[in-house]
Amino acid sequence: MLLDALYKIYEPTQVLVDDYMSNHTSFKIGGKADFIVVPRTIEQIEKTIDLCKTMNQPYFIMGNGSNILVEDTGIRALIIKISDGFSEIKIEGDLVIAEAGVLLSKLSKVVWKEALQGFEFASGIPGTLGGAVYMNAGAYGGEMKDVVEWVDVLTMEGVVKRIGKSDLEFGYRTSIVRDLNYIVLRVGIKLTLGNVEIIKEITNELTKKRVSKQPLDLPSAGSTFKRPPGHYAGQLIEEAGLRGLRHGDAQVSEKHCGFIVNLGNATCEEVMELISVVQKVVFDTFGVTLEREVRLFGKE
Repeated sequence: MLLDALYKIYEPTQVLVDDYMSNHTSFKIGGKADFIVVPRTIEQIEKTIDLCKTMNQPYFIMGNGSNILVEDTGIRALIIKISDGFSEIKIEGDLVIAEAGVLLSKLSKVVWKEALQGFEFASGIPGTLGGAVYMNAGAYGGEMKDVVEWVDVLTMEGVVKRIGKSDLEFGYRTSIVRDLNYIVLRVGIKLTLGNVEIIKEITNELTKKRVSKQPLDLPSAGSTFKRPPGHYAGQLIEEAGLRGLRHGDAQVSEKHCGFIVNLGNATCEEVMELISVVQKVVFDTFGVTLEREVRLFGKE
């Protein structure tokens, strides 16, 4: 019944049934989801959520899966994957208007070719624009709060509204979008005109820095822990003697201790148990609580 209703909203290629979430996350971990839909329009997103509410069908929103860890048993829900099918970009002077599914890496290339500067920090963040706004993603001294002018969201009540910069309540890895469970649809990004070659040089330099310091050759969900006030998570983990600590195929990265990586066949359970060990040892050693940044999908 649900599947029939979905086919009235989507083309068959936009609907996946009983597909492994490991195919949709950068961690390459996770059991099957009942249904995954990949919308291309705001109308499809609205209709899907209305359908889920009418049919009492649990649903979750995701981007390209770069910051999530999915249960090995999978998710008994419908996943709305807002990704490359929903990624239009428009440039109006120094204002960039982009849909939530666009990858930050792609958006970065588009804006520097237009000689727009201020978005270089985001070029290496492995995620979508919607996810970046949701958690106020940042790197190398920049955060989304520095460039976002407004965000069009879909509220829990099914209303599309625009939230201006001053009302987004950006904080460290949080925003009002996250607090109120809004769905990011479009984002207005205000940049400044600069020199193409200089912007390209800065972007390339940040990319080199990221490649040299982060374990990009292995599946992960990016930084596993938030930065504790006055400290760096990776440094604390290293100083606690945990570099390379392994549980099954889950391992504290040898290259950057702030990352837990999948050596091949890691399970969600192994990753979560390793996270718990790291948190305990760091707290016992330094009295610092490490808060998990990666989201456990389907549980939170």
